[in-house]
Amino acid sequence: MSKITKLFKSSGGSGSSSKNRKGPSAQEALFKLRETEEMLTKKQEYLEKKIELELATAKKHGTKNKRAALQALKRKKKMEKQLAQIDGTLSTIEFQREALENSHTNTEVLKNMGYAAKAMKAVHENMDLEKIDNLMQDIHEQQDVAQEISDAISRPAGFCDDFDEDELMAELEELEQEDMNSQMANVKLPSVPSTKLPSRPASSRKKVEDDDDMQMLAAWAT
Repeated sequence: MSKITKLFKSSGGSGSSSKNRKGPSAQEALFKLRETEEMLTKKQEYLEKKIELELATAKKHGTKNKRAALQALKRKKKMEKQLAQIDGTLSTIEFQREALENSHTNTEVLKNMGYAAKAMKAVHENMDLEKIDNLMQDIHEQQDVAQEISDAISRPAGFCDDFDEDELMAELEELEQEDMNSQMANVKLPSVPSTKLPSRPASSRKKVEDDDDMQMLAAWAT
């Protein structure tokens, strides 16, 4: 059995009070994880500065003092290994913290949903489904009655809208024809002049007749 197992067994078996003790709350565990993250982050920053110093020391000695330069490089390698281990630990802690935060959030959500479900149940206990159905049925009936009353009020009383469209068109055409006849009756035509129009002079008539004869002779010649 390893020493770590013995340590946990010895610390966990010291009395009945420790057995009955509950585990830490989510808030306490998150607080501890954040403390650990802060401690490791500070350790990480310290190692990064030390690595820079050892690298500067190795460059300073170079080939002049190979032993001091090699010792500085060895210390740098050792601290780089520690830095890599811290990076892995921080990744594990971050994953654990996020999982715990999600679990805590889910627990709070479920708790609040449980409260809401109890409240809804308490409200519904005082409701009768049959009474609700009857109420909704009465509401629908009253809405139908109100619609019928509105339709009756808005409908014109004593008038019939059933007209023959052909009769209406015939009456309209008749009115248009009467209006056209009335307009034609009011139109005044110009009067015939009483004076005799002047006759054409004889010389003009002679010239026209000669022109006609010349045209006829030309037509026969062709």
